[in-house]
Amino acid sequence: MTLYRFEVITEDQQVIPVIIAADNDERAFELVEIELEKFYLTLPPIEEIVLYEKKKLRNGGGFVIGTDHDQYAKY
Repeated sequence: MTLYRFEVITEDQQVIPVIIAADNDERAFELVEIELEKFYLTLPPIEEIVLYEKKKLRNGGGFVIGTDHDQYAKY
């Protein structure tokens, strides 16, 4: 099992972080779309879905979800 971190970019350039656990990349992308459909009453127009990071799940693991990439590049 792998933990995937996606960034979904809408047509108005909003970035939506999505975390998925899946057995393979293809299933992970499918689950992103499924989770977005469950979360939003009206799905925003999506420009792209970007696989940002992935990690094998073992004894634990996770991702830090930042809201401003430029802010973290300073450190």
